[in-house]
Amino acid sequence: MDPLLVGLLVPLGAFAMVFGIVYTGITARNKERMALIERGADPSLFESVKKGNSNHVIKWGVFLLGVGLGIVVAAILVKNDVMNEDSAYFAMIFIFGGLALVGSHYFLRRQEKEDEVKI
Repeated sequence: MDPLLVGLLVPLGAFAMVFGIVYTGITARNKERMALIERGADPSLFESVKKGNSNHVIKWGVFLLGVGLGIVVAAILVKNDVMNEDSAYFAMIFIFGGLALVGSHYFLRRQEKEDEVKI
């Protein structure tokens, strides 16, 4: 096959696959909801709880900050010839990413305790 044709078909195929998966998921969810409504289910069941989303946003934000800090520390270590490049980047990303997740866990747990006290 012509390399230009392959270079065009692969992205088009990938886009079509992602579009098909998303479209199938949305239509299946809509059909399921319509069937539940026809059977008399309460439509308020479909409303999402907002509190859980904020926890995920905080976790991801703190995690990505930790990964970024790990990359910066690894670059400093590599520049100063303290560690070789491959091991420095992997080690610092995992160390700082893990520390960030542990820190976010303790932060969210403390927030939940403060929320319980307010109630």
